Formats: sequence, structure tokens, C-alpha cells
Amino acid sequence: MSKTNIQKKSSKRDLSSNAFRETMAAYGFLLPNFLGFAIFTAIPVVVSLFMAFTYWNIFSKPIWIGLDNFRSLLWFRHDGGHLVPNDPFFWQYLYNTVFLMMGIPLGMAGSLILALMLNQKIKGVVFFRTVYFLPSVSAGVALLILWKYIFNSEVGLLNQCIRSAGAVIYASKPLAMLFTIFCAAVFGLIIIGIIASVLSFLSWICEKLKFYWPEWLYRILVILSSAAVYIIIAAYGRSFFVTMSNFMGDPPNWLGMVSWAKPSLMFMGFWGSIGGFNAILYLAALQGVPRSMYEAAEIDGASGWKKFWSVTWPMISPTTFYIMIMGVIAGMQSGFMQAKIMTGGGPVGSTTTLEYYLYKTAFENFNMGYASAISWFIFIVVLMLTLITWKLGGQLVSYE
Repeated sequence: MSKTNIQKKSSKRDLSSNAFRETMAAYGFLLPNFLGFAIFTAIPVVVSLFMAFTYWNIFSKPIWIGLDNFRSLLWFRHDGGHLVPNDPFFWQYLYNTVFLMMGIPLGMAGSLILALMLNQKIKGVVFFRTVYFLPSVSAGVALLILWKYIFNSEVGLLNQCIRSAGAVIYASKPLAMLFTIFCAAVFGLIIIGIIASVLSFLSWICEKLKFYWPEWLYRILVILSSAAVYIIIAAYGRSFFVTMSNFMGDPPNWLGMVSWAKPSLMFMGFWGSIGGFNAILYLAALQGVPRSMYEAAEIDGASGWKKFWSVTWPMISPTTFYIMIMGVIAGMQSGFMQAKIMTGGGPVGSTTTLEYYLYKTAFENFNMGYASAISWFIFIVVLMLTLITWKLGGQLVSYE
């Protein structure tokens, strides 16, 4: 064998040895993450799937019961001629979870409006951006305790402000009338704004699906709905006045009444979400919209609203799509801290969500099998909602 061939074989062995060492080094760096994923994620997932088909109270060995947990959780039975669920609490808590998730689009709309405001070139904008992001860096438990104090019916800041304002306003009848008219006008504007936004969103979806609305139809629908809203408010004007006076004189027990507990938590969630990471994502998306597109729209004579729907909204639609999917996933897995710290799940279970029900079933009632069945139900629902959102939302998102 010649000296040249020997050198070539030696060089190949060196390269092969180096590649092997690099490969092993790469696996060595990946090993901690892989072990962490296996120990804290993959193995617990597999174990929970097994436990979902068992009865296990921690103090004894698991007993295989097949589909009984899912049958108790999801199925119905005949009772006195009526069809009733095997676990009525589960359906009530599922309703609570879905109800609280209705705050997600409101939070997204608030984040977008705030991002549009913070995207303006005004003096002190950095200060405002910092202030609005502060709730996101504060401790979650501390904020919940603060809101629990604010919502307190006797000494809470909110009710004290309402009582003080009511004592001043309703001491004078003309002032009370003016205040009622003002509140009715604001209430009507909010309803009209929601209707107009829904119609605009439907028009945008129809446009994406190649089903165009004439602009005059949109305007007529908005005008008719506005007239209907104010006619209804005027018809119930006296009832509105009585309701407002009672409300200002005796504010509700926000967290202690079934009718107000969920809206109170939604309002708190709305406050926390508008200035958080969603607003940061929207702000980054807005700053990525090319200025030349706005200039082209201005040359075509587009108004501010038209520029938003034709330029801004399509360009930030991927961000909206991402926030919506993450919001749906987080919404199905939320509600534990609020229920644990603020309401205890009450009153009458009106603020208990599936996540808190899972916790109580597992760590208070020690029924690990049933809790695992609840967790797998949540996983399947989240997966289905994500796939549906991905399928439908993907057709409406513009990536150009």
C-alpha cells in the first residue's frame, strides 16, 4: 500500500472520529432536556392516561374500572322521566369555563386598541408603554388579593366609590335625570359598537370567502340596529332609572352573588390582559406594517377606518390568529388561582372551572382516576378547538 493511500485512510479515520465525538457531544447536551421532558412530561402523561381507567385514592392500589370514569363524567341517565347527567357539577363547571372564555375576544380587542394608541408618535410614549405593561410583571397572587379587596361589598374601594357618587348624583333630581340619560347613551353606544364590530367582522369573513357585501347594506344594518337599541332603551327608560338608582345606592356583592361573580372575574381578566403580552405582540406587529402601504392607501383616498380594515387588519392577522389560539388553550386551562384565592369556587359553584374541579377531585377528594379523566377531557377539547380554529382561521389569515 502506498504512503498516499495510508495518509488518506488515516485522514478519513480522523474525520470519522471527530464526527463521532461531535455527535456524542450533541447528544450529551440534549440529554438533560430529554430526561427532563421524559420525567416531568412524557411519563406523567402516560401514567395519567392509565389512571383515567382506574379508581385510585392514593392510599391503596389502583383498581382497573375501564370506562367508568368517562361514563360518570360525560354520560346521562334517566331519573324520574328526565334525562340528567351522571355528574351535574362537571357540566356546570364546563359552562363556567366557557362563559369565562367569552372574555378572550374582549381582551384581544382591548389589547389591539391599546397597541394602536401606543403605536402613535406622541411625547412620553415609552412611559405609557411601561405603565400599561406593569400588571404583567406583578405577582399574580398579590393582584388577586388586591382585586378581592376592591370587590369587597362592605369596605371595598369599588363599592365605596359607587356609594359616594350615588349619594351626590341622586340628591338632585335634575342631576339624576342627566346622569341616567348619559348612562343610557353610553350603554347604547357600547351595544352599537359591538353590533358594528360584529357586522364588520362578518363582512371581512364573507370577503375572504368571496361573498362580498355591498357597503350600503352594512350601513343600513348599523343604522337600523342603532335605532332599535335606542328605542328599546327609551321604552324601558323608567326601569333603567330605577335600576341605576338602586345600583348606585346599594352596590352588589360582586363576588358573593351568582349573577355578578363571573362578570367580575371577566372584568378583572380584561384589566389584566389588555396591557400584557398581547398588547406587546400587537405593538410589534403594527410596527412591522410597511409605511409604503399606508401611503398608497392615502393616495387612493382611503379614510382612517378604511386603512385599518384594508391594510392594518390583514397585516396583523397572523398575530391575531396566534393570540386567539393561545387564548383558547389558556382559557380551557384557567380559573384555578381566581377560584382558590378569591371565591373558593363559589357562590354555589358559579366560579368553579374545570381546572379547579380537577384540583379538588385530585387533591381534596383524592380520586386520582376521575381527575385524570377530567384532564384528558380537557386535552381532547383543547385539541379539537385548536384544530377547528387552525382550519377555519388559517383561511382568513393573510401572510403577505
